[in-house]
Amino acid sequence: MSRSLAAIALAAGVLTVGVLVAGCAGGIQSTDIFIVQRTGSVPGAHLTLLINEEGGVQCNGGPMLKLSDPALVQARAIQEELHEDELAARHTVLPPQPGSVLSYYLRDEDGSVRFADNSAREPKVFRNLALLVLQTAQQICHLPM
Repeated sequence: MSRSLAAIALAAGVLTVGVLVAGCAGGIQSTDIFIVQRTGSVPGAHLTLLINEEGGVQCNGGPMLKLSDPALVQARAIQEELHEDELAARHTVLPPQPGSVLSYYLRDEDGSVRFADNSAREPKVFRNLALLVLQTAQQICHLPM
């Protein structure tokens, strides 16, 4: 009988570890502010940024680097505005206009947004996000754009 209980406990432990690992792989964790994917038709446009609460930033899956304090404050302000306006929770999508060069997809714990560099009716928070992505790409990731 104790052997059966031990086997059940072991199976439950393995299942719990598997669920925890699956939850961490590729998803937003509670310590992450957001993940942004930028794509486009110009060289260097493809970029994935993961920004966390401690000011860490990961560029294209590379090593964790450090954001400046002002950039971290800006990232938190962007997340707060997305939350207040419920843009991510409503999964806001603003399609690109003709001539678009860059597209953005942001995902956080509330939801996601999609927009392009020339989307109509683009809220200021989207322009702030695009600027944060550009500055982080150049200053932290050492990418041309």
